[in-house]
Amino acid sequence: MQEKGSISIHTENIFPIIKKFLYSDHEIFLRELVSNAVDATQKLQSLARQGEFKDELGELKVRVTVDKEARKITVSDHGLGMSAEEIKKYINQIAFSGATEFVEKYKETDAQAKDQIIGQFGLGFYSAFMVAKEVEIWSKSYKGDPTAHWTCDGSTEFTLEETEGEHAKAERGTDVVLHVADDSDEFLEPARLKGILTKYCKFLPIPIEFEGEVINQTQPIWTKQPADLTDEDYLKFYQELYPFSEPPLFWIHLNVDYPFNLTGILYFPKVKDELQFQRNKIQLYSRQVFITDEVKDVVPEFLMLLHGVLDSPDIPLNVSRSFLQADGAVRKINQYITKKVADKLAELFRKDREGYEQKWSDIGLFVKYGMLSDEKFYEKAKDFVLVQNVAGKFFTLPEYQEFVQANQKDKNEQTVVLYTTDPEAQHGFVQAAQERGYDVLVLDGPLDSHFIGQLEQKLEKTTFKRVDAETTGKLIEKEEAAESVLSDDEKTRLTDVFKQAINNEHMQVQVEALSPQDAPVIITLPEFMRRMKDMQRTGGGGGMQMFGSLPDSYTVSVNANHPVTQRVLSAEGDAGSQLARQAFDLALLAQGLLKGEALTAFVKRSADLLAAE
Repeated sequence: MQEKGSISIHTENIFPIIKKFLYSDHEIFLRELVSNAVDATQKLQSLARQGEFKDELGELKVRVTVDKEARKITVSDHGLGMSAEEIKKYINQIAFSGATEFVEKYKETDAQAKDQIIGQFGLGFYSAFMVAKEVEIWSKSYKGDPTAHWTCDGSTEFTLEETEGEHAKAERGTDVVLHVADDSDEFLEPARLKGILTKYCKFLPIPIEFEGEVINQTQPIWTKQPADLTDEDYLKFYQELYPFSEPPLFWIHLNVDYPFNLTGILYFPKVKDELQFQRNKIQLYSRQVFITDEVKDVVPEFLMLLHGVLDSPDIPLNVSRSFLQADGAVRKINQYITKKVADKLAELFRKDREGYEQKWSDIGLFVKYGMLSDEKFYEKAKDFVLVQNVAGKFFTLPEYQEFVQANQKDKNEQTVVLYTTDPEAQHGFVQAAQERGYDVLVLDGPLDSHFIGQLEQKLEKTTFKRVDAETTGKLIEKEEAAESVLSDDEKTRLTDVFKQAINNEHMQVQVEALSPQDAPVIITLPEFMRRMKDMQRTGGGGGMQMFGSLPDSYTVSVNANHPVTQRVLSAEGDAGSQLARQAFDLALLAQGLLKGEALTAFVKRSADLLAAE
């Protein structure tokens, strides 16, 4: 007997909303229907394990077929099946109450709401109407009830009947038949459907068959115990996820069931010193169904560079970002992942210091990013973050503080850490520091300007200075100061000569008592100004932007105790100015600042001076 009825809801235009508003990407329908079929199959398996279902299970597959000529897509399972009464309950009542709730909650909201997972509201089945003008259900319950046949054309009207004979299903299970709408031809193409199944269903726990082939692995390695896996298993899985990628450095297998459920594997790729690392490499699953590779908020920002998979039924899938940020389970998962990553790095450092140091060029950026982004991560990482000096030796922060504290304390008992951002370009300054017995770190990474600022805040009585921020004698000011051989009058005259020779308001000339072994002229950019500009270049933001428009204001330190200064003072006519300019250009050359017309003039002047000798 055929029953006709109307689904009882308040909103008459529910299907246009499902089709046009619910999803921007209609391909989700296949994920939802296949997931429902898998769920029905697993529930039957569960009943069999509990002894409530005693018949043969048979071949438990979900089959997806397409008939382009008839414009049909069919999703079939061999699971629980439904009686007519159960279709009334689960399709007409429960799912549509979810539909009503969805419409009432989201019809007035912003664009973010368009990406809701319809399964959140029991709406998975109705995603079929995003691509179908009519949907049929043919279902036979495992309890032996007659075959139930339900039909709906996308309005609130439906038909439901029990059928026997030639139209009845021979075996238990459910066939969902979609009569594809005219505007959804793309989903009649086998290649399109196979692509969707591969994307969303690749790791479902029940075999998914399409065109005679099973397209999924039913037991991906994250569902197994780490003790049952080898390194080769992890590396092979990585290659399946990211073909043609370099092997990862190491990985973490996550497996927790309290106070939330989370499994997965996170891989550490080789990052090097690249700020623009590739994101969206972590795939998020729910019970082995692929959901998204947009894992922001679930995964801490600084861990977005990791690769791998996370699987959790506890993450509220694709609800708005504000909801995700406020969700307690998401916060706990976020914090748990941070802790596991920190623990893994600490373990690697502790068990194999040498191997850890060899990997540092690949993981250093990541560790510093984490320390800058997350206070809890900083507290753990401060014991395994490394710094490296120009000689290539690695230190932890406590080790380095101890290493330099005897020789690199200034008159105020501050430990001064000297660093270079380019050992080649700043070689002269590095060498001058080393001649005084100072050690110099290499901090040339894209985040190091920010990292230095953080360390100055965290480490007691410690300051950082780039080796070319001041003349070497002033980098670490001691009680004893070098004495000048010049009188005050000679200093004034020397200053005037250099100012006239340089003729640049952004070059601040000062005469300084340096060692005769130092260069006659040294050009420095004050640490504060240099650091602000470095941070602005690497995204310091906010007030840092103002420094991008300011011209560099350099200090020109003229060495009062160098023989050249005596020649400048004693020279007659224009010769003193020529010598001063030559010494200044040499200092520019040492800093890589001599270019264009000034460089051409320097070369010509150098040739003239050589000829004059």
